[in-house]
Amino acid sequence: MGLINYMLNSDGRRSLKKLDKMALKVEALEPKYAAMGDEELKSQTGILKDRLAKGETTDDILYDAFAVVREAANRVLKLKHYHVQIIGGIALYQGRIAEMKTGEGKTLVATLPAYLAALTGKGVHIVTVNDYLAQRDAEWMGKVHRFLGLTVGVVVPGMDDDDKKKAYNCDITYATNNELGFDYLRDNLKTDIDKMVQRELAFGIVDEVDSILIDEARTPLIISGKGDKSSELYERVDRFVRTLKGGFDDDGVHEEDTDKKKKKKKKEEIEEPSEETGEIEEEIDEKFQTGGKYGDWDYVIDRKDRSVQITELGAAKAERFFNIENLGDIDNAALNHHIQQALKAHKLFHRDEDYIVNDGEVVIVDEFTGRLMIGRRYSDGLHQAIEAKEGVKVRNENKTYATITFQNFFRLYKKLSGMTGTAKTEEGEFRTIYSLDVLEIPTNKPVVRKDMPDMVYSTVEGKKRAILKEIMTRHESGQPILIGTATVEKSEEIAKLLRKNGVKHNILNAKNHEREAEIVAQAGRLGAVTIATNMAGRGTDILLGGNPEYLAKKRLREEGVEHELIELATSYAELEGEAEEVRRRYQELYAEYKAETDAEKLKVIEAGGLCILGTERHESRRIDNQLRGRSGRQGDPGVSVFFLSLEDDLIKRFGGETMKKIYNVFSKDDNTCLQSRMLSRGIENAQKAIEGRNFGIRKTILQYDDVMNKQREVIYAERMKVLKGENVHDEVVKFIPDFVTTVLKGAVNVDEMPEKWDAEALNRALEQRLLPEGSGFVTQDKLNKWDYDYAFKKIVKETEKAYDEKIAEVREQFGIDYADVERRFLLMNVDRNWIDQIDAMDQLRKGIGLRAYGNVDPVISYKQEGFEMFDEMIERIQTGTISMLLKVRIEVNRPAVRPVEAPKNLTDNAELVTNRSAEGAAKPVTKSAKEIGRNDPCPCGSGKKYKNCCGKNA
Repeated sequence: MGLINYMLNSDGRRSLKKLDKMALKVEALEPKYAAMGDEELKSQTGILKDRLAKGETTDDILYDAFAVVREAANRVLKLKHYHVQIIGGIALYQGRIAEMKTGEGKTLVATLPAYLAALTGKGVHIVTVNDYLAQRDAEWMGKVHRFLGLTVGVVVPGMDDDDKKKAYNCDITYATNNELGFDYLRDNLKTDIDKMVQRELAFGIVDEVDSILIDEARTPLIISGKGDKSSELYERVDRFVRTLKGGFDDDGVHEEDTDKKKKKKKKEEIEEPSEETGEIEEEIDEKFQTGGKYGDWDYVIDRKDRSVQITELGAAKAERFFNIENLGDIDNAALNHHIQQALKAHKLFHRDEDYIVNDGEVVIVDEFTGRLMIGRRYSDGLHQAIEAKEGVKVRNENKTYATITFQNFFRLYKKLSGMTGTAKTEEGEFRTIYSLDVLEIPTNKPVVRKDMPDMVYSTVEGKKRAILKEIMTRHESGQPILIGTATVEKSEEIAKLLRKNGVKHNILNAKNHEREAEIVAQAGRLGAVTIATNMAGRGTDILLGGNPEYLAKKRLREEGVEHELIELATSYAELEGEAEEVRRRYQELYAEYKAETDAEKLKVIEAGGLCILGTERHESRRIDNQLRGRSGRQGDPGVSVFFLSLEDDLIKRFGGETMKKIYNVFSKDDNTCLQSRMLSRGIENAQKAIEGRNFGIRKTILQYDDVMNKQREVIYAERMKVLKGENVHDEVVKFIPDFVTTVLKGAVNVDEMPEKWDAEALNRALEQRLLPEGSGFVTQDKLNKWDYDYAFKKIVKETEKAYDEKIAEVREQFGIDYADVERRFLLMNVDRNWIDQIDAMDQLRKGIGLRAYGNVDPVISYKQEGFEMFDEMIERIQTGTISMLLKVRIEVNRPAVRPVEAPKNLTDNAELVTNRSAEGAAKPVTKSAKEIGRNDPCPCGSGKKYKNCCGKNA
């Protein structure tokens, strides 16, 4: 196996050798740039830009550019890039993922490729996972770029469009993945190109790339507006689902029997069945109560797929409850969907694991980071189903105006790269979806952390006793311990266990995430015990002996300094006044605590460094590696160990027959630790199986979203043409023949010869939708002489002529460029129909999975029907646009008029209106004095003709 791995990694080793040589060339230039004064060093930016302008490439100037940044960072930040950091910078510039362990200085690494790419003038986006990091890095690393003459911006929520536009126009822009994606969607909803904030997506460097491109890939970004009101159906379906019973398909045991604790908890939450549900059991036909593995179950849960399906018995109960004939009928699709979502809410999504309830609101907990996802909601009615389950207010459903997944958003970049501490295990997905390879960058100092074999117990209770014993033993020696848990609920179970045994500890989970950085930062202190969900895997360095920065900040708070002022004083911004005084005080405290933590660090090292104690394996090996990586940074000693049980969810779902056999052999003794290569391989294989399934799910989601993505690209490209002021007149005129066909089909029987057509009816239709009123273009005499093709051509030609005359008339009377009118109406129709298309595609996708039962590939069906719907949408856009343009009128803004003075008060400020209001009723049309005919009704409202009233003296 070792030989196979060695051969498989040969490409990576060859790449590292090349990059190693390139990094040496950068370091060889150090004396040249170190000898320069500040001004001369700053001038190198202009010199490098000139070299690019004269035809050199960024590859040609790489060595000099990297050497310049390295020297600038040394002068400005007192940080000089290590050899391995230069290697990481080159990998990023090449459009790859650099896997660099925790504490290796990824933030500093990004300055190298960012500077080089920014010299092209196209802009660089450095993507972070939260606003704090975006602002910190823009201030901190921005000093280096500003020193060298580049502009640096930061984009965070709450900024107005003008500030965002300035930030995006900077050479280097720091922003979160969410804000970048939402700004892209917002820009493509705007009707004025000058109000768009983003420019071309040229080069993106993604920090924590696995979190953004893998973990969040399944969550789409959605901009929505108020949609249909949420009906009471959610509450009614919730009442029905509470009456159902079922189990897991792999063990034939009711779920209530597998976990008595959960059963007790659910019993407290579930209401007594109402009268309308109480008699259902008795009314169900006997044939559903007997025979078959699922004969008495209303639903079945699939552990591996993490899905739940209603059974035939459950469907029969639903038909009785909701008084319908067949739940499977297309007319009952919405109800069926509601029931499925309610089942998922009750059986697959658990409070304090997948979400928490905070102030009467359901807040999602990120399964990979443990952080609260404020403002994010489950889609497809699932969030409303959970709200009904928890008895909180069910919020309205929204109508989607624009949506995109992170997968498709980041594929819009011309060049993309990323960095993280853990990516190698997901390299296949990065290659397949993003065409990115992963390069493992060596650490600056060797990793001396000791990774212990997994400690496996037969039962959860046996595992808990072993965990407690391990904690007590290590805590007595003063060794700091970071305990990793998978859920909020399990972190609180461990905390309760420690409180019982008098072990002082800190707990970090989604319920107290406000103190996240402070808690994690001090996890390396002597004797510290910290319990954390996956949140501990990202963001803040754990320094052995403690973090003096956070200790100094805590002291400032105790001295009465406000939080905002502390953050400003400890930032990298230039300061004056009170903030400068606070900064001096902070520096004093920092020096004081630094001496204290340095001394404590020696004691922690003597105790063995930071111990990482995992209470179970996560679904992804990458998450386990993140937790492990919190220990052993920059050559620090440390240890990691995972405690597992054969009752853990991971092993039960994917352990297979081998694990079950081991369980049957060892289940009698809770306290026996099971260790074997076969067992470790089985656990790793279970994780690989889940990773493979999750990748498959993300790949399928991408296949579906690619259909929408192609449509999105077409629509947004057309919008951009219109917004840029391109002349769309020729394109609009091409809409006329199809529209004429539509009008003809609606007015006459086109299968008959024109001589049989009703000339009067046809004229009415033509004048209502194509030609000016009173045209009387068609006569019976003409129809007697025409065949269909000739009639069609003549009507098209007459419509085009009338349209040209209309354009000339508007230009002459009001000085309006009709090209602007055409662009406006085309944009209006594109936007309106695209929003409806998003909704229609969403509805199609909800039911398309059922095609698989008929041996039809749902993805292929979705593509075919999706593109048919897209073609229909394009036709509606064309028809709607030309229909409006042919019959649009000019309305004049004017104040209320007095009868005699009406002509004097009419203004020439014209605006566009259609000939019908939104309700379809005829809309009054006001004309300017120049446009009023002598036989028209007088605008004063007298009811007389204009020539006999106000127009007598005109």
